[in-house]
Amino acid sequence: MKKILALALALTLAVSSLAACGAASSSSTAPAASTASSEAEKTNEPVTIQVSFWDATTTERMDRLIEGFKKVAPWITIDLVDIPSADYTTKLSVMLNGGSDVDAFFIKDADTTPALAAKGQLEDLSEYIKRDNIDLSIYNGVAENFQMDGKTVALPASSSYYILYYNKDIFDKNNIEYPTNDMTWTEFEELAGKVTSGTGENKDYGALFHTWQACAENWAVVDGKTTILSDDLSAFKTYYDMAICMQDAGTCMDYATLKTGNLHYSSMFMQGHVAMMPMGGWFCSTMLNKKAAGETDVNWGIATLPHPEGVEAGYTVGGVTPIAVNAKSEKKDAAWEFAKFVASEEGAKLQASVGEFPAYLNADTLESIANLEGMPEGALDALQVKNIVLDRPLDEKSAEVNQMLGEQHSLIMLKEVTVDEGVAEMEKLSKEIRGVA
Repeated sequence: MKKILALALALTLAVSSLAACGAASSSSTAPAASTASSEAEKTNEPVTIQVSFWDATTTERMDRLIEGFKKVAPWITIDLVDIPSADYTTKLSVMLNGGSDVDAFFIKDADTTPALAAKGQLEDLSEYIKRDNIDLSIYNGVAENFQMDGKTVALPASSSYYILYYNKDIFDKNNIEYPTNDMTWTEFEELAGKVTSGTGENKDYGALFHTWQACAENWAVVDGKTTILSDDLSAFKTYYDMAICMQDAGTCMDYATLKTGNLHYSSMFMQGHVAMMPMGGWFCSTMLNKKAAGETDVNWGIATLPHPEGVEAGYTVGGVTPIAVNAKSEKKDAAWEFAKFVASEEGAKLQASVGEFPAYLNADTLESIANLEGMPEGALDALQVKNIVLDRPLDEKSAEVNQMLGEQHSLIMLKEVTVDEGVAEMEKLSKEIRGVA
């Protein structure tokens, strides 16, 4: 249990180092899910608000949150705007720029928050927070990232960090022990080679790296010395070299095949021909749902994310998903009540009940995730971490730099440029975007 409690401290230390400027709240209580105080509550006037989210049908999270909120604020009806994950950030921007009726929205890519705030699209929640006496410290330092120019522009809704998923049957078939919670990336690469077998449609790959640049670059930032905004990105080279080497050796799935075929990591893993896959903790809920629905028979397990040489086990990388209120909404009070509920302890419990990682993360919520029916044996140990670093700093240039990194990532993985050439171009373009001489 001491190890579990250490998670909150680790998250505090890791995220606070990247926090945006702004003073923390001095209030002293958590969001009270059962004590709404809006004008709508006082009059009990029915009101419907639009809330945007992505891929809502792939998880029970939004269903649970909406059902739970209905019990707390029955006069408020949620009209859910469900947008495909791949299109969400772009579609949300178009909606907000066009004066959409959306009242509250989740920000899928947290690093876009500064840009949304700069456009005046995020309601300042400071007065609501003060009025309802909310203690922002319950989010272990995460909330400070959303304090910009003296305003609190969003509340942390959920968070997650990368772990390692593996297929037990593939390891059993090869009489090889499962991945451990203390494994370096070098050992990961070697292990992938040992469990790769077969050819064609029946081939078992040792590993899968999804097409996101995060699934190469994230492993270089876990020690906190490098971020995507660093002038020197040479730390990326180790992991690009590893990914290219494994791709050439056939021990991980080919990037070009995944990209051109628009193959999603979840479907590839659930088909049962991938031995190991580093992915965010959010995939736990997907596996639980798909197993329960009989849509996959993969006998899965999880382990702590592999770590770099010289970095102790338990160092990982993650992110946070905030929820905000549209500054142009005509139903801000009701939108605030929903945002407050999502970020409350009750909202955290509902998210944890379906395997999602809430931003309000403590020993109880982490243990409840590990003990969910269908979670693999040893899940609680696998979920222990000592340090979590944000994958992308919440900086006004992060989104633009990240987009550029994605473009260069494709060139590297398609071998249109060498790793050295690609990383050098990343450094050059990043400096241009950030105005660094």
